[in-house]
Amino acid sequence: MRSRFAVSSDDFDLAKVDPATTPGINSKTKARQFVTSTGPELREDQTRLYAGRKQSILLVLQGMDGCGKDGVVKHVIDLFYPTSVRVTAFKAPTDEEKQHDFLWRFRPHLPARGNIAVFNRSWYEDVGIAKVHNLVGPEVVEERYGQINAFEAEAAAAGIIVLKCFLHVSYEEQGRRLVDRLTDPSKRWKFDEADLVERACWADYMSAYSTAIRRCNLNPWYVVPADHKWYRDWVIAQLLTETLADLHLEYPERPDLDIEALIKRIN
Repeated sequence: MRSRFAVSSDDFDLAKVDPATTPGINSKTKARQFVTSTGPELREDQTRLYAGRKQSILLVLQGMDGCGKDGVVKHVIDLFYPTSVRVTAFKAPTDEEKQHDFLWRFRPHLPARGNIAVFNRSWYEDVGIAKVHNLVGPEVVEERYGQINAFEAEAAAAGIIVLKCFLHVSYEEQGRRLVDRLTDPSKRWKFDEADLVERACWADYMSAYSTAIRRCNLNPWYVVPADHKWYRDWVIAQLLTETLADLHLEYPERPDLDIEALIKRIN
């Protein structure tokens, strides 16, 4: 599954990826059933991960507004036990954060060994929106690609498995979702007119993110077709399941414990 969505080409271009494609499954019902069915396996591996305290998982969710980052958290991440999972949403940097380098605000939220962290947006905003709106010069953006690669390499060396997912939604589907926010009273609170400003820069964003994905792919990117919410969740559930399975997690041995003596003390 991961190889199907992993970016491997040096000339990768988001414009060439169909956001509405659903390779591997074409049934919304079966996809939803699969996601739900992964819960026990995800929680079991989560417990082994926490018990072993050797590695951790960082799931980075990046994409245009309306791509479904919150939906992934609701339908997939909520399958985990809440005790060792932390979700952090990153908005525009605060005045304090602007006093530091662009990666500073992310470091405190990296997962400790045994834990799972989910980033709703990430440092890729700093080579995305910053590039599209000329918040920094081209030379600064260029320097940031190298800093991001070094940062992710540092995270990997610390035992963090960085799972980067770009939720790829089409311009047309984003438009439908924005209209839905306006017409549904339960979603209207999420609407922000600033989203329309960003929508007007769609082509520039596609170019900026395509470049970032190409330049920062040492920890591979997975581009997830996200026009169909059920398919998006199905892919993320698969990626998490496979990533955890590849760690071959086992419960730690406890040779220091005299089991019989301890049971006698209990009884």
